[in-house]
Amino acid sequence: MNEIASVDQLWHSIHREAEIALARDPVFGASLSSTILDHPDFAGALAHRIGARLGRSAADRARFAQLATDAFASSPDLIDAASRDLQCIAVHDPAKTTLLPPLLNFKGYVALQAFRVSNWLWRRGRNDLALLMQSLSSDQLQVSIHPSASIGTSVFLDHATGIIIGAFAVIGDDVTILQNVTIGRKTSEPDRAPKIGSGVYLGGGSTIIGSVSVGDFAKIGAGAVVEHDVPAGCTAVGIPARLANCLEPDASA
Repeated sequence: MNEIASVDQLWHSIHREAEIALARDPVFGASLSSTILDHPDFAGALAHRIGARLGRSAADRARFAQLATDAFASSPDLIDAASRDLQCIAVHDPAKTTLLPPLLNFKGYVALQAFRVSNWLWRRGRNDLALLMQSLSSDQLQVSIHPSASIGTSVFLDHATGIIIGAFAVIGDDVTILQNVTIGRKTSEPDRAPKIGSGVYLGGGSTIIGSVSVGDFAKIGAGAVVEHDVPAGCTAVGIPARLANCLEPDASA
């Protein structure tokens, strides 16, 4: 999928994939009715998915699904962001070219959309409920994103286990974050949180800590610990991180 499809086009593709899956494997397909086929649109299916992954009881699942439904109705931009996030998986994950499997099975995708709902709550002063959603996402999905963070679109949480994104962190568009990544502050001041540019790749186990700016299209290597700025287009590797593929290859990160 090389071009960004509209939400309606995306939903048509997902619905068609579900129908094909049902015809191919009726046993698997039986679960697709409540998950996909019974819903009138992408927002309804996604709200159901959030409720199903966060809720520990039928009542909780219904409650969180309704909460997501309310958020999507109030802020359609959340659904546009969710559409872009899902489409970017088909672009960046070599194992997936279709949309249904990541919607059904990728917990990082659901965790990111749950964050978008919690951020919607946070911006409306419903902080306790927003933090509850963060806690449930951490417990159920192993992804903890503080609701005060800011995250762009077309973001991919790959493998999505052990990801921590702290309060007031800023993440741009088209960012890929692998497992066990930590992005957080050293102090309590909001302006001391990391700022991650667009097109950035954060390798597994990397840590970005403090008042750090990571420039557009930079790459952070697996296990790197970044405590200083990384210019746009550079690669940071090691502990402490050092810069590579830059004009100043020996500079420290």
